[in-house]
Amino acid sequence: MNWIMSSSVMLVLTWLLFSMAAQANEVPQQSCPEILNYTFKRLGDERKENLCESYKGKLLLVVNTASKCAFTPQYDGLEKLYRTHKQSGLVVLGFPSNDFAGQEPGTEKQILNFCRLTYSVEFPMFEKVHAAKANADPFYRSLAKMAGEYPAWNFHKYLITPDGRLIGSFKSHIKPDDQNLNQLIKDNLPNGTES
Repeated sequence: MNWIMSSSVMLVLTWLLFSMAAQANEVPQQSCPEILNYTFKRLGDERKENLCESYKGKLLLVVNTASKCAFTPQYDGLEKLYRTHKQSGLVVLGFPSNDFAGQEPGTEKQILNFCRLTYSVEFPMFEKVHAAKANADPFYRSLAKMAGEYPAWNFHKYLITPDGRLIGSFKSHIKPDDQNLNQLIKDNLPNGTES
């Protein structure tokens, strides 16, 4: 009986030692930046996408969009930014919102068709969200807390580094070709700039 117990104890101790040694040799995985720990449906798709799983390690330009706004032509500039810098790690993330003067009244299918057919948008677009302070989605509450400001209108832009730091908040009138915005993007691309 003593022999069986001591063998069992030895097996357990051996397993524990091997387990501890294996854990000590594991490379710790970087956790998800808190600002990316949100899940949304892609526009026109029922599947949900976790921002961290899809965009961790990317430079992100988050924009609340609308189809019937004076700033809607900024879709052209946003798509140009995306196409110019996507190989270097920039991703533009569009979040339609009907919060400001009801300028995004359409269904998700209508919004998707409008973006693709009118502006050839290829950057990721997500389900409609509330971006305005009164009813802001938790993601937008987090962005506003980091930036010290909520979007005051459509096409407000937040720039998030690959490690999850917010480094820029740009009001709606700041166009995608703005020199300061573009320099900040170039300075923070995870894969360097294109030649």
